[in-house]
Amino acid sequence: MPALIVYLTAALFEIAGCFAVWAWWRAGASAWWLAPGAAALAGFAGLLALSPAAFAGRAFAAYGGVYIAASLGWLWVVEGQRPDRFDAAGGLVCLLGAALILWGPRG
Repeated sequence: MPALIVYLTAALFEIAGCFAVWAWWRAGASAWWLAPGAAALAGFAGLLALSPAAFAGRAFAAYGGVYIAASLGWLWVVEGQRPDRFDAAGGLVCLLGAALILWGPRG
């Protein structure tokens, strides 16, 4: 599975899992939200293990940039708050950093 698909899918699972906890803890949602949240977080961990990076630290670092950009997409699509130009610029910088970490030439 290509790295970008792995990372985007992992980000969706992680954000959904964390959002379930957020909804329960901060927004008064039912504790039943925690069950699918825990399942999503377990799925996230499994997906991240599919990263093509040779080392876990590099895989996690590259994933971080994708997670940031995906979180801004969640902000817009799910929470209805459009990211501003600073959000967009920061997300782009993070994606560029993730690409360098994952695909940069190594000697």
